Amino acid sequence: MVALRPRGNGPQGLPGISVTGRRAATFCLLLVGALCVQATRVQVFEARDLDRNSANQRLTVERYAQPRGDLMVGGRPVTGSRPTGGRYAYKRSYTDGPTYAAVTGFASQAYGNSQLEGTEDDLLTGTDGRLTGWSLRDAITRRRNPGGDVYTTISPAAQQAAMRGLGGRKGAVAAIEPATGRILALASAPSYDPGGFAGSAAADQKAWNRLQADADQPMLNRALRQTYPPGSTFKVVTAAAALASGAVTDPDAPTGAPFPYVLPGTTTPLVDDSAACDRPGLSLDAAMTAGCNSVLGYLGERTGLSKLVATAEGFGFNDPRLDLPVRPARSNVATSMDPSQLALASIGQFDTAATPLVMAMVAAGVANDGTVMRPQLVDRLTRGDGTEVEVMKPAVYRRALTPAVAGQVRKLMTDVVENGTGGNARIPGAVVGGKTGTAQHGVDNSGTPYAWFISWANPAGSDAVPPVAVAVVVADSDATDVTGGALAAPIARAVMRAVLGG
Repeated sequence: MVALRPRGNGPQGLPGISVTGRRAATFCLLLVGALCVQATRVQVFEARDLDRNSANQRLTVERYAQPRGDLMVGGRPVTGSRPTGGRYAYKRSYTDGPTYAAVTGFASQAYGNSQLEGTEDDLLTGTDGRLTGWSLRDAITRRRNPGGDVYTTISPAAQQAAMRGLGGRKGAVAAIEPATGRILALASAPSYDPGGFAGSAAADQKAWNRLQADADQPMLNRALRQTYPPGSTFKVVTAAAALASGAVTDPDAPTGAPFPYVLPGTTTPLVDDSAACDRPGLSLDAAMTAGCNSVLGYLGERTGLSKLVATAEGFGFNDPRLDLPVRPARSNVATSMDPSQLALASIGQFDTAATPLVMAMVAAGVANDGTVMRPQLVDRLTRGDGTEVEVMKPAVYRRALTPAVAGQVRKLMTDVVENGTGGNARIPGAVVGGKTGTAQHGVDNSGTPYAWFISWANPAGSDAVPPVAVAVVVADSDATDVTGGALAAPIARAVMRAVLGG
């Protein structure tokens, strides 16, 4: 009988393991190590890229797995979240969507988001780090926080008055509280319903495609993202610059402006629309009241390029980062012009272009003793239970004018409403200051003029800062009288009355 002798220890002193077994074990260890390295690389170093990969649907499913926080107007939600019963559990819904679309923007499962739905997306979806609690259970389960709410500065009465006034005509309204910079109305027409394409179904795609193909561009936010030649409303800036620079010392004294005023270096006279302008030496007050291009063009040239540009920039022109927190288009006044171009720019033509927001800032700055407050669309951010996350405070943007000059310009604007082209903005029991504007555009001025009006209003007898300043532009109309006084001033009046409570 042969006894079986156990194998001896291998070179490593491990009993019963052959060289082949040791190699296999080593290879398996290497495979495990490689898997660990690969898992680390994927989970740590490539996690962000994978999260952002368009083929990764996990985050999208999570994103719509719970209701979205709300956008609030006047303390009430103008948004909601609707169960879908599908893969994406909830989609956005809107209360009176077209009225507030220029404020809310849209949140779509298929097409992303815009406006406040975009800038405040992290808070609304619950991914904002400020919403994170300290619950151990939440940390272990990685439960997503409920979405927070965004309280806007919008006045429902002012917003509704603005949309009714526009009545579907192409145009926009921006209204500001001068002392704080709070935006009270932000309206754009024609508008759209952001709830029509909030989902990802075929119907949502059709609604989106219809809007994209619409020649009237209802999704264009004309209050923030469209610039227009401001026409004679820019004369408020020119008058302020002339007074601040000393080119005019007394608004009621003759200016020395010639008539006719021929653009420097040309044989072209600057034409006026009113016979009241047809005489030399008009005062600044008379020229503003009658809307005289010749006098304001002359004064702009006399004031000088640097002074005019500096005054305009004090109100928000040439600022590409005027966030509120939504970023508007840049309003522009050229920084290099010859004298004739400067004269044209001084009456809101040449390359001068402005958003309704910035023209509302002009009126608000004049109303607030020359101090322009930073425009503010969000009042506060809260958790879903109402606990405050952040409260926005008023902040000075720029000091465009001295209080003395601002007071002189307010007097000019009051006279425009009381005695001149802005009569349609009068409000019983209130002091209203304003400036009309009718801006030509198109090839050889063939387009329908843009009708402008900027203004502010204060209850009669009040020494406080006026509670509202407004800018209105009507960009397309079939009316016979296409002027700022006829078309835009009544809309501004309605918005101001809504704020004043009249």
